Amino acid sequence: MAVVSIKNKLRRGNLLVGNTAFDPAAMDSIATVTVGSGGAANVEFTSIPSTYTHLQIRGILRDSRATYGNGSGFIEFNSDTAANYSWHQLLGDGSNPIAYSGANASYMQYSGGAGDGAPANTFGVMIIDILDYANTNKYKTIRTLDGVDINGTVAGYGGIAELASGSWRSTSAITSIKIRPNSPNYKQYTSFALYGIKSA
Repeated sequence: MAVVSIKNKLRRGNLLVGNTAFDPAAMDSIATVTVGSGGAANVEFTSIPSTYTHLQIRGILRDSRATYGNGSGFIEFNSDTAANYSWHQLLGDGSNPIAYSGANASYMQYSGGAGDGAPANTFGVMIIDILDYANTNKYKTIRTLDGVDINGTVAGYGGIAELASGSWRSTSAITSIKIRPNSPNYKQYTSFALYGIKSA
């Protein structure tokens, strides 16, 4: 009976998360930013409402890191650039596991974007979950899944799949999010979309 029930839920357009059917109507689109022809030094979401339980950011990204196929960058909350962040990364490049971390940092880091050394029109993909972002009784945590496939044709990694986590040691509600590359600019057509996830 459980299998039949799950199949029926999936037929109605829901996604299965664990043992629970997730209704896409539980997510609202808050804002989308797409980089224009001149590039952009960062993408920022401001005046984020506090009416959701969690936030999610989905992105496609390419930066101007010309000598590498993969790109990396940084995530900051509420314009805080003090040493209030920690982060961990676990990456796979098709042959070797790689791990990085940072403590007492001024940002949280990701490494799965596309650099401008990647083949033309190649973009990395990213999903960032920001948990309990408006809760003023706890520090904030994120989890990130991102990656890019560049077929080993350029310097750096031939492709990356990354699982990362981060912590912002603040009890303040998150009202703004800045994402910036570890290079001068994001390239045209880089796009990030912010969603609010409602409570169950």
